Amino acid sequence: MQENRRERIGWYFYDWANSAFYTTVVTVFLGPYLKDITYAAADSAGFVYPLGIPIYYKSFFFYILALSFVLQFFILPILGAVADYTNKKKFLLGLFAYLGSFSTILMYFLQGSNYLFGGVLLLTANVCFGASVVMYNAYLGEIAPPDKRDAVSSIGWAIGYLGGGIVLAANALLFSYYEVFDISAGDAVRISISSTGLWWAIFTIIPMLTLKVRKPIINIPNGESVLTVGFNQLKETLKDSVNYPKTLMFLFAYLCYNEGVQVVIVSASQFGDDELGLSLGTLTMVFVIVQFVAFFGALTFNQIAKKINAKNTIMISLVIWTLSVLYAFLFLYDEFGYYLLAIVIALVLGGTQALSRSLYSNLIPIGKEAEYFSLYEVSDRGTSLIGPLVFGLALQFTGSFRIALLSICVFFVIGFLLLIRVKIPKNYNTNEMNGDKRSFNA
Repeated sequence: MQENRRERIGWYFYDWANSAFYTTVVTVFLGPYLKDITYAAADSAGFVYPLGIPIYYKSFFFYILALSFVLQFFILPILGAVADYTNKKKFLLGLFAYLGSFSTILMYFLQGSNYLFGGVLLLTANVCFGASVVMYNAYLGEIAPPDKRDAVSSIGWAIGYLGGGIVLAANALLFSYYEVFDISAGDAVRISISSTGLWWAIFTIIPMLTLKVRKPIINIPNGESVLTVGFNQLKETLKDSVNYPKTLMFLFAYLCYNEGVQVVIVSASQFGDDELGLSLGTLTMVFVIVQFVAFFGALTFNQIAKKINAKNTIMISLVIWTLSVLYAFLFLYDEFGYYLLAIVIALVLGGTQALSRSLYSNLIPIGKEAEYFSLYEVSDRGTSLIGPLVFGLALQFTGSFRIALLSICVFFVIGFLLLIRVKIPKNYNTNEMNGDKRSFNA
């Protein structure tokens, strides 16, 4: 029991380590900063032309996020299969964690008009982030019994928000008083971004020391290698998923509503900048508050889930998400409203993500956790396609962040309607249910 507790604590620390990247880099600093870098390289109409493709400078950041999905859609299921068939899950977690963190550290050298350099680093860091989280999520089924996973997942998310909040608070102080250190605002942004990569690298040491290396439940088939099994398993995973219709339905629901969640998160900073004229210092302080409110939100929604189950709790959060987007479109015109909306979103943010992860972990085939979590991860933090693409196109053709944000409501509505169709038995999160998921999906 003590050994399992030690491993769970180590597992929590990877959320503590990597959440700073998503919070500081993807959510707050890099979007507005990369927008300015891209603008410096743009023509008089505000367009850049990578590979000859005209891209509006405000949309470049969102297109890079969409491109990262395309890469992850093919890479992550293969990596997930390799992790399930071998004992390399811990190794792969560490490998991608350090590739991602070092790419983030290199963002210190992003300045001037070199937007392509920034795009490549963001793409690399985001893909590696997603790959490492596939391995991280796949440990959930090994470190917690089914009836404890809502709580363990929620604690992991809460600790991640706390770690991300601490880093962002430190960065907010640096940005607010950068003149005291005799540096420019751009220097403060670059230091904030690169220090996040350093935080990610340092605290990854803890899970690497505490997580166990276990023998795989399923073995590599005769005639296959560790490389070919990954490619073949991508096809088999998609084929096999039809045997789990309710699991597949939940995955479709998640992929829809989480598209909306991700776009709201990554566009919030630029919305405050462009539509409301808020300073980067103000935006940073808002997101510091969000991190700490989300810490309590994740734990609170876990308590709600104990009373009405995870699915119903997620559905309540989706109603709040939809109303929040509509409020932003219709009524959000000042700093006070921005603070108010950020707090509301923070309360549901952690609960939506934590409970989705734990619910999904109880619906996937035993022994194929990494394989199926790789499908889940293609729409997890910062790795969605359709949402950023729709948002980027709406922004490029209308020039309005409000209209672009309104287009995201459809993802919450479709996700809600699909989630209604996923009928979860009362014993879905028990050991009995975990042992017979094929019966559940029939």
